[in-house]
Amino acid sequence: MKKRAFFILGVVALSAVSSAATIAVMRGMDRNDGRNISYAAASAESDIFRQNPAVDVAFASSVVSTDYPDLTYAAENAVKAVVNIEAIQQVEMQSRRDPFLEFFGFPQGGYSDGRPQMREARAGGSGVIISEDGYIVTNNHVIDSATKVRVKLNDGRVFDAKIIGADPATDVALIKVEAEGLPTLPFGSSDDLRLGEWVLAIGYPMELQSTITAGIVSAKARDLGALPNEFRIESFIQTDAAVNPGNSGGALVNTRGELVGINTIIKTSTGSYVGYSFAVPETIVKKVVVDLKESGVVQRAVLGISFRAIDQNFIDQMGEQTGIDNLGGIYVASVVEDGAASEAGVRKGDVILSVDGVMVNSSSVFLEQIGKRRPGDEIVLVVRRGDSVKELRAKLRNKAGGAELLSREQVDVAAELGGKFVDVSSKLCEQLDIRGGVQVAAVKRGGLLERARVKQGFVITHINDKPVYSVADLDRLTDKISSIDGIYPNGRASSYTIL
Repeated sequence: MKKRAFFILGVVALSAVSSAATIAVMRGMDRNDGRNISYAAASAESDIFRQNPAVDVAFASSVVSTDYPDLTYAAENAVKAVVNIEAIQQVEMQSRRDPFLEFFGFPQGGYSDGRPQMREARAGGSGVIISEDGYIVTNNHVIDSATKVRVKLNDGRVFDAKIIGADPATDVALIKVEAEGLPTLPFGSSDDLRLGEWVLAIGYPMELQSTITAGIVSAKARDLGALPNEFRIESFIQTDAAVNPGNSGGALVNTRGELVGINTIIKTSTGSYVGYSFAVPETIVKKVVVDLKESGVVQRAVLGISFRAIDQNFIDQMGEQTGIDNLGGIYVASVVEDGAASEAGVRKGDVILSVDGVMVNSSSVFLEQIGKRRPGDEIVLVVRRGDSVKELRAKLRNKAGGAELLSREQVDVAAELGGKFVDVSSKLCEQLDIRGGVQVAAVKRGGLLERARVKQGFVITHINDKPVYSVADLDRLTDKISSIDGIYPNGRASSYTIL
């Protein structure tokens, strides 16, 4: 069996040094097969027409008007609002170090005055204009770590863009160019999409301008576990419209020319399209865009539970223990004390059947229903407890535990730190004699950790003198970071003051 891999599409990478590109065009067998089929069809059609000329009009009419949808209106209008995005990053030049020269103090290649030399790296993706004054939605991974973003419109005009905000948890970002009267793409409804419905994927793959492909909706609410973020919200639309690297951030459009998703990921063993692709649904995109535009931060709604979808794996593993033997619903594994669910009356062991009338039979559907709402929103939960079914009303909270919206000054601490984080293992806690903490799994360019020269493996135990025992604790913090305390796995304690 071939091993499958997820490829976040965003990027057709361009080296800082120009290189020639070769495009292989398949000819021969495929073309001949197509020609033979065409000849056979034409011959059979001609025989029918010779026997009955009256069939001519009916035959042609039925094929054109009935078998194929007319996608021309959607394509010709939507393509004007899809743009090419070039993200420019500063990356460290890699070089081989010569120990002999280093011993005698000679400078090494790629370094100057002991500091690494940088070069420009360029990557490409797509975006969608959603307002006449220049707001453009794309993927977070298209513009992540970019020091400069350039946008090329369908009509050839080029603008420098400002990053308004980004959300790694949904892989959605918002940028803006200074222009007026731009063509736009209106939002449609991803909730109304039906399996088998025709959609178009529009973007700039493989350095090709304004490429349009068509396909059908193959599935909804796919949870792939593909976004590299511990708080990810995945409920992808799956289609068989062909997309490739560079399509990321481009539009998924319905037959009415409305935006129903942002193309994001392909699942492939080759790095190129092999039959299906995935898009962030409009429900999530629109909510994130509105948040970023209005407040500069994503207003993440929190119900305050840990849960598992009741599928066959759940029944096999926990069915006897919980007494659950029917598929469907969300099992409440734990409830956060004084959280939204707790106050609404949700208890450990409950099974959530629906949210605001939407049946939640998978984690992805449940996460989408919560993820498209804001702190302070009230939702109706239908919950099964034992043999009874209850209707409960929950007022969603923000990540800090309040019901109010967060301001721009109340930072996303994990994003501000600039890294990837995991809970410290119990073994390491015992070894370091600490109650808990958050270990730095990776350091991202441009964040506080990099600027403070914090190294991978460092265990954060306090931020702003407040204890941090887990990633969940880290996510609840909203104050501007002034100090970081912790310890390295070798036992060396360190404190960092942010000026």
